[in-house]
Amino acid sequence: METLKQKNTMARLYIFAIGGTGSRVLKSLTMLLASGVKPNSDKNFEIVPIIIDPHKSNEDLKRTERLLGNYQTISNDAGLDSGFFSTKITTLDRLTTSQNRLSGSFTFNLQEVGGRKFSEYIGFSQLDEPNKALADILFSGKSINKRHEEVNLLDVEMDIGFVGNPNIGSIVLNQVKDSQEFKDFASNFNEDDRVFIISSIFGGTGAAGFPTILKNIRDAMNNRNIDGKGFLQDAKIGAVTVLPYFNIEKDSDSPIQKSDFIAKTKAALYYYKDNVTGNNSINSLYYIADNYSGKPYKNDPGDNGQKNDAHFVEMASALAIIDFLETPDSDLETSEGKALKPIYKEFGIRKDSADIKFSDLEDYTERKIAMRLSQLALFRKYLTEHLSNAIEKEAWSNDSPEINKKFIDDTFYRTNLSEFLSSFADWLKEMADNKRGFSPFNLDSSIEALIEGRTVKSGWFSSKVDFPSMDNKLSKQGKGKTYSSASQKLIKLFYDTTEEILTSKFGLKN
Repeated sequence: METLKQKNTMARLYIFAIGGTGSRVLKSLTMLLASGVKPNSDKNFEIVPIIIDPHKSNEDLKRTERLLGNYQTISNDAGLDSGFFSTKITTLDRLTTSQNRLSGSFTFNLQEVGGRKFSEYIGFSQLDEPNKALADILFSGKSINKRHEEVNLLDVEMDIGFVGNPNIGSIVLNQVKDSQEFKDFASNFNEDDRVFIISSIFGGTGAAGFPTILKNIRDAMNNRNIDGKGFLQDAKIGAVTVLPYFNIEKDSDSPIQKSDFIAKTKAALYYYKDNVTGNNSINSLYYIADNYSGKPYKNDPGDNGQKNDAHFVEMASALAIIDFLETPDSDLETSEGKALKPIYKEFGIRKDSADIKFSDLEDYTERKIAMRLSQLALFRKYLTEHLSNAIEKEAWSNDSPEINKKFIDDTFYRTNLSEFLSSFADWLKEMADNKRGFSPFNLDSSIEALIEGRTVKSGWFSSKVDFPSMDNKLSKQGKGKTYSSASQKLIKLFYDTTEEILTSKFGLKN
């Protein structure tokens, strides 16, 4: 396996995660990176997420922010050569020495949105009569506000997002180009860095945000407020545009209706044909959708927090980011803001199954994620079901640095790692319970039945796989090795041991 030490080129991937779908795809990417999934590339990419969502109380956004924060702490304490959590994730403010320090969060601070109507945002009352008449024409549609009242678009309150109105979103999100965050992004962007944009196409925030952010990046050098190095115009830019992939409950009082999804998607694709794909402004564009009619989500336009269960499509969308990082620079050449060889891709599975297992995935995808996700699942299983019985008893625990009761009572283990692994289990369970489902694990089973479709190799000289046998392997694996800290030891030792078990006993391959 290639290690970080073998990679000698450092680059950054700036991810603009737009709207609720952006946060959920980013959450899936974080789970993949935590498990040790890495792009097959000669570069070591540092990930810089930038979440753009006016809906600050969005539960999907808050869950992703918390997850990213825990990931950062674990990665910083365990180090980047420990297998799990070995891709660096950082906030934009850590890259800049600007006196206008940013918030230190992963979320872009949209100004003057919370608690305001769209008419207030554009200063409608201060317009002269001809411009008022023009605004009335441009925003003449109707929507439903958070009190479920029908209102004109000018009276939409934006603190729960743009509720399926990309024409509003495109106006508000255009402020990004003049923000301190965008200035710092531009000034820190280097020639080897890349950009990836995550958005849905059938709502308001994502459909508006993708072309707006893309245009602002390509036009950055024409922005007099940007003091950049000149690399943004020809940046290597990838994006995943998520088409309809879930069902929602019918609610005549909601501004969100499933019947509108396809019409909005067609309208957005028609616009993209001229302003995204038609003008070659994107280097690599990934399309993904799912028409499987499964369990409907609660119809929540945002006023109740908007917390959707994880979905397989979001994980597949996260894999588009890994694929983009594996794409050679020579395939992503850009000149004067135009992609010379634009790439368009879709995601497919081997078998059209309502309940996807690893074996239903194409070979490359299965090899990419099966081992790593299984390792993290086995790691979590041991910690939650057996660690308390092993600490201060087993050799691997007593060898220096010790994994003892003081360690598991410390914040690193008790809060950051335990909370992250609990979120990992929730993510897997939500995907398994969703329709279309993804359920490669039996999380509550024995170790030998953990992976669906995989049986432990048996025979005269093959021992069973259980917690005592794991303890023996952990002690053998750690014997004579040195670790910089107890945190690093826990992460690295279990990564190496779970990889050995899954290779020798379950037949998984890297």
